[in-house]
Amino acid sequence: MHELGIAASILESVQKEAERHAGARISKVGVKIGELAGVDPDALQFGFEVLVKDTEWEKLVLDLEYIPRTQRCPKCAYDFRMTDFDPRCPLCGELATECISGEELDIAYMEVDE
Repeated sequence: MHELGIAASILESVQKEAERHAGARISKVGVKIGELAGVDPDALQFGFEVLVKDTEWEKLVLDLEYIPRTQRCPKCAYDFRMTDFDPRCPLCGELATECISGEELDIAYMEVDE
């Protein structure tokens, strides 16, 4: 379950940010997870909750945002959500489209109470 390692990395980043803001309390951390990132959001949430249980971080909220796979057509510049593993542009039929989102695994924000 690599989600536990990801949860540990998120918590480590929160702890480092808390050190930079002495006296402040981080109440929420937001993470973007792309459809193609290979991360199970439920497993990540569970792993995070296990890591913070009975620690000073127990009240820290992990807010996960799911980012769907989006393709862009180089021919007509149309952005679309890819379905059924078909990268073909639904407007012009171009097959060689580019993935522009869905691979994310990023900390998007941290809410700090000072």
